[in-house]
Amino acid sequence: MTSGPILECVPNFSEGVHPEIVRQIVASMRVEGVHLLDYSLDPDHNRSVVTIAGAPAAVMEAAILATGRAAHLIDLTMQTGVHPRIGAADVIPFVPVAGISIAEAALIARQAGMQIWRRFGVPVYFYGAAAARPDRIELENVRRGQFEGLREASLKDAARRPDVGGPELHATAGASVVGARSFLIAYNVYLAAKAEITHARAIARDIRASSGGMQGVKAMGVLVNGRAQVTMNVTDFRLTPMAQVHAKVAKLAKEHGTSIAEGELIGLVPEAACEAGAAWTQQIPDFDPDLKILERRLEHPLAWPEA
Repeated sequence: MTSGPILECVPNFSEGVHPEIVRQIVASMRVEGVHLLDYSLDPDHNRSVVTIAGAPAAVMEAAILATGRAAHLIDLTMQTGVHPRIGAADVIPFVPVAGISIAEAALIARQAGMQIWRRFGVPVYFYGAAAARPDRIELENVRRGQFEGLREASLKDAARRPDVGGPELHATAGASVVGARSFLIAYNVYLAAKAEITHARAIARDIRASSGGMQGVKAMGVLVNGRAQVTMNVTDFRLTPMAQVHAKVAKLAKEHGTSIAEGELIGLVPEAACEAGAAWTQQIPDFDPDLKILERRLEHPLAWPEA
């Protein structure tokens, strides 16, 4: 691993059904100084998540190249899935790991956004620490209406126009949301087999911060492959530890007359968030700390797929 500053990027792409497309996108990120830590496909959400890390300038270039490749390969007018999205390369967060501040990561995000527009004609919204406007700090505010709604709203409402490029969205690739943030843990919990989506939605409403629930937790209730799921983003695991999130979902499920089943972790998790023998990791099938803990993947990155 690089001895200098380490920047992580966790781009999310609106493709989880065709592995060969995701493979081509991942292969495009092969830049000197960048290491591939993880990538996964979810056909129900029709989404893929990639984790790379390395020298900041190289990581920025890898993210830009992947956005261009995704714009070439993904047509949002033909794409459907459970997960909300506005772009082929939907969200591109830069995360400081070592030797780099969140302010520096935000500057890199701004530079990346400019290059994405200049090279590929994909408009960009900035969010998180890179947000240019206070109403765009939260990702869900930017993504409101999804691709179909935003392509109309961006033309009619100046408040919905991209920060870079536009006002029209790219005809097939939409727009990308580029930002800087701290570690985020994408954690999903399935409910018992007979649970209904109304149970998942009620639990999500009770647990998410915006509804007065747990600080640093975003949640939705969705139906995945016919099963009710509470899908969550934990944006501050130090403020709200993962063990507390898991226990709260289990408690709420019981109150709603159901129970929790297996868990699911998308991407990697920092070692500080992953207590040994924790109940939440034990409920994730085949959870392997060597594969899912960020610091361990930094020491042993994956081989790049062939282009």
